[in-house]
Amino acid sequence: MGETGDHDNRSVDETLKALRTDKESGLSSDEAARRLQQYGYNEIPEKEESTLHRVLRRFWGPIPGMIEVAALLSAVVRRWDDFVIIMILLFTNAFIDFWQESKALNALKVLKGKLAKKALVLRDGRFQTVDARELVPGDIIKIKIGDLVPADVRLIEGDFIQADQSALTGESLPVSKKPGDVAYSNTIVKQGEMLAVVTSTAMDTFFGKTVALVARAQREEKSHFQKAVIHIGNYLIIITVMLAAVILITAMFRHENMIEILRFTLVLTVAAIPVALPAVLSVTMAVGAMNLAKKQAIVSRLVSIEELAGVDVLCSDKTGTLTRNRMTVSDPVTFYGHTVEELMLYAALSSSEENKDPIEVPIFEYLEKNGLTKELKQYQQVKFTPFDPVSKRTEALVRNGDRTFLVTKGAPQVILDLCGERTDRREVLEKVEAFAEKGFRTLGVAVKQPEDETLELIGLLPLFDPPREDSKETIEEAKRLGLNVKMVTGDNAAIAKHIARILGIGENILDARELKGANNRELVLLGQIIARSVYRKLAPDATEEDAQEMASGIVKELERELRDVELPKGYVKRHESEIIEVIEDADGFAQVFPEDKYFIVDKLQKAGHIVGMTGDGVNDAPALKKADAGIAVSGATDAARAAADLVLLAPGLSVIVDAVKGARVTFERMKSYSLYRIAETIRVILFMTASIVIFNFYPVTAIMIIILAFLNDLPILAIAYDRTRVDEEPVRWNMGEVMSISTVLGVLGVIASFGIFYIAEEYMHLSAPVVQSFIFLKLAVAGHLTIFITRTEEHFWRRPHPAPILLWAAVLTKALATLFVVYGWFVAPIGWKNALLVWAYAIVWFVINDFVKIWTYKLLRKDRIVA
Repeated sequence: MGETGDHDNRSVDETLKALRTDKESGLSSDEAARRLQQYGYNEIPEKEESTLHRVLRRFWGPIPGMIEVAALLSAVVRRWDDFVIIMILLFTNAFIDFWQESKALNALKVLKGKLAKKALVLRDGRFQTVDARELVPGDIIKIKIGDLVPADVRLIEGDFIQADQSALTGESLPVSKKPGDVAYSNTIVKQGEMLAVVTSTAMDTFFGKTVALVARAQREEKSHFQKAVIHIGNYLIIITVMLAAVILITAMFRHENMIEILRFTLVLTVAAIPVALPAVLSVTMAVGAMNLAKKQAIVSRLVSIEELAGVDVLCSDKTGTLTRNRMTVSDPVTFYGHTVEELMLYAALSSSEENKDPIEVPIFEYLEKNGLTKELKQYQQVKFTPFDPVSKRTEALVRNGDRTFLVTKGAPQVILDLCGERTDRREVLEKVEAFAEKGFRTLGVAVKQPEDETLELIGLLPLFDPPREDSKETIEEAKRLGLNVKMVTGDNAAIAKHIARILGIGENILDARELKGANNRELVLLGQIIARSVYRKLAPDATEEDAQEMASGIVKELERELRDVELPKGYVKRHESEIIEVIEDADGFAQVFPEDKYFIVDKLQKAGHIVGMTGDGVNDAPALKKADAGIAVSGATDAARAAADLVLLAPGLSVIVDAVKGARVTFERMKSYSLYRIAETIRVILFMTASIVIFNFYPVTAIMIIILAFLNDLPILAIAYDRTRVDEEPVRWNMGEVMSISTVLGVLGVIASFGIFYIAEEYMHLSAPVVQSFIFLKLAVAGHLTIFITRTEEHFWRRPHPAPILLWAAVLTKALATLFVVYGWFVAPIGWKNALLVWAYAIVWFVINDFVKIWTYKLLRKDRIVA
């Protein structure tokens, strides 16, 4: 009973019988629970890496290998104290890395759980929404436009669906399916709505078998930021290895103990190479993703946070994002003697209450409020065709006793085209225009009785979707953050302009047709001039106001006519560069089709913008995939959610703006770590190499380097939780600036290290082991202080102040390093007086470095400010 193939050659009735289910009532909850025990959850089990393998992986690779060889060499020369410390470092690094990776993996699991697919299933005689993973063979489900088919199903009732099977079969065009056909799991419903019975779930589905046969390891795409940081890592590794080779060669010519030098060089290499790089990156992004999840925004890929931080143009849907998506019926208009009650009844008959379509909900609310639901029950829907973006209407075949008639509702222009000659188009369109100017969305309702040849227009149903309370304020905040918000809507230009005016977006709203290069503005302007001139000739005594009013009426008519006229080839067409400029200057776009969204994204990207695009429908998926940050709004279809980088669980623009702010904070944390890591590597490896080659002095011992690396890695992991400012402009990775700032700080660190070396050696005449302790403490204290320089572009004392976890992690590790040198744990003791001297020296250099950082930023950005 669990496999699609078993049911391929059976009729619908035979399939239902074999699956022991009833299409009128579905399975009972008890039976569904029993079958869930029998067949298991409807999900493809992911092959997870075992915990043991993840632990062992920490001890295999270039970095752990170097530490292990250093430990082995320590054992060979019988330096057992060094051996113990190195092994502690190895296991601590492995534990921290494992713990951080576990946090990132758990974060991804939580996020995936929040994106669980839903299914509309018939159980206990009523339709209910359940997690798709809880479906079992025999469940009766409804699938409709935009759904991802949740399991292998046989279609049992309805007109037809168009299914996109390209992901499974490679067929580029959607396939038509009718009752009796099989629809496969993970295909997308592009059109239509049908009832279906689940025949197979999980690994028994066609998709499940395909996955079992072909194990596809899809590597997650790296963002620009990750690539940049990995390049930095590789660059630092090359520098470190080259300078380490210089140390080894120098030691060979000086005939030093090669085992000791090799051990020292290996340890130095480990300390200089950014070992914590992958852990810090993944944890910072995971923490960022979890913070966004708390604000009802789920990232589908961790790396998409960086793209979101750089978005400078946000194309936002109007409905549901800028407005409430809670339509209310205004004052309906009827024609030819029909009543408002008739109009509302026919509108309800051409709707499906169980689908809870936002356009249809207010119709049923109106009937309930006015006591018309009883009358509705006298009619029976024989067949219902839901709305789709192509036909722009719904249609139903309805039976009332012996009479069967057709009823339809949809875009007034579409309904008018279906009505007979006696319909006064001009009068109807004037009403539609008047409603549109008030920001109403209008539905036309028409009916065709058995004796009629054409549809008869019953009336117009004006619906109003008011702006959300927070939209205006949020748009102002978005503008302060450097986001250019453009409204995108399928509604006409009049409605779009009305909402844009209320929200302060701007009034330059373009018809989507103008984006393709066809431009009728010149013709409309010409028509206006001609109309005024002709009117003045015919009525010389008319005032300028009369002439203007006359011209306005003709212009409206001309615009309506031109809307449906295909301009001659090559006539009034724009060049691509001009189209890009028009799109950049526009405040929004009206009468947009899904393919127009893709076009808008493409042109803005060609102009160098990082684009965020919202969407909810199945046809929005290509635009969401194309956008740098595709955003599936609350209530989006499965197909849109699968294509998006960010999935919103709550309605409104404020969620998106909060997500952008959160992404920018995460980006700043990653950037501050990169600055710190480059500066530290340059400081440590360059100082070590220079002092060995020039002064023939090893400034620190191998054990000191190990302790340094250990103490440095602990507080740096707290960067993922640091407080950072929210940038007022979109952030992009500026490699030149980062390399310049970190190099300046690194070189200053080298100068400061030689300074303490000079004081201890030449001024205080201390012994070599004590000088090494001086330098060790200076490197430890100054290293941690560098975090507080790189975490902000302002002076270190400015807000936002460091997060307590980062501050205390740094303070405690610095205190620990101080205790090491004061009491001589593994190093020569220097006492409290000398320790305080080193602290004072490090703090003076910390303040100098901070001022140099500010000066360097100003110098680097001087040209930008002038520009």
